[in-house]
Amino acid sequence: MKAFVFSVAALFAVSTAYAQTAWTVDKAHAKVGFTVTHLMLTEVDGNFKNYDAKITSAKPDLSDAVIELTADINSINTDNERRDGHLKSPDFFDAAKYPTLTFKSTSFQKVEGKKYKLVGDLTMHGVTKPVTLDAVLVGPVTMENPRGKQEKAGLKISGTIKRSDFGVGSSSTAVVSDEVELKAAGEFAKQTAAVAESK
Repeated sequence: MKAFVFSVAALFAVSTAYAQTAWTVDKAHAKVGFTVTHLMLTEVDGNFKNYDAKITSAKPDLSDAVIELTADINSINTDNERRDGHLKSPDFFDAAKYPTLTFKSTSFQKVEGKKYKLVGDLTMHGVTKPVTLDAVLVGPVTMENPRGKQEKAGLKISGTIKRSDFGVGSSSTAVVSDEVELKAAGEFAKQTAAVAESK
């Protein structure tokens, strides 16, 4: 009897894993960016040109979503080549030593309507810390296109972190605010094949 119960439990676990569905980002309709304040006078916007993001969920409404993001530090862009070079240097991100930034959510809780509270682990400059962000989820909705119907969803994420918490910059780089506003938004498309959740 115990063997039967174990087999049923194992089968249920495998079925649950394969029920996970991946949603991939449409980079033509997405952006991963940030804003800092320079000399406490004006805001400077930046973004990462190279990144990848996905959502994994077992529920059709994405209410149990796990959100993952990876960004290439060397692709940082603030529309100023000299500033970009400085940001990649050991004074800030040290891209040669820490070439990627990653985020993986640990909690996605509805606040009200389309608003969610997103909690996850952010790794930057070799430091991993939990962060809490605001998220707005639109959809999923079924869209018509020349290739047929496809489910899509829109996700917008925002929040503020301190770069000093991750060892990015120092007191000698105080010309840039310690607080960094994170801003990411994207359109995600549901993949037709179910994927196993790796845990």
